[in-house]
Amino acid sequence: METFGQEALISLLSHVFFITVTWWTLQAVRLEVIFKRNRIIQARVFYILLTVAIGSLVSNFFLDYLRWSRQLPFLL
Repeated sequence: METFGQEALISLLSHVFFITVTWWTLQAVRLEVIFKRNRIIQARVFYILLTVAIGSLVSNFFLDYLRWSRQLPFLL
């Protein structure tokens, strides 16, 4: 039961970390040029959704890799 809590904490921290890194990285990209003028709210929502999507994908990849590496000893 304790391992479920540890996995939940690792997953939560991983998602927050990678979403934060993705947000920081996307700040260097000029995505404003693809939006029409005076569409500030839509652009901000797009940034947030894109950040969460990319951050979650990267975090899930990291967590899957971690989980699979823990399962390798059971192969033998």
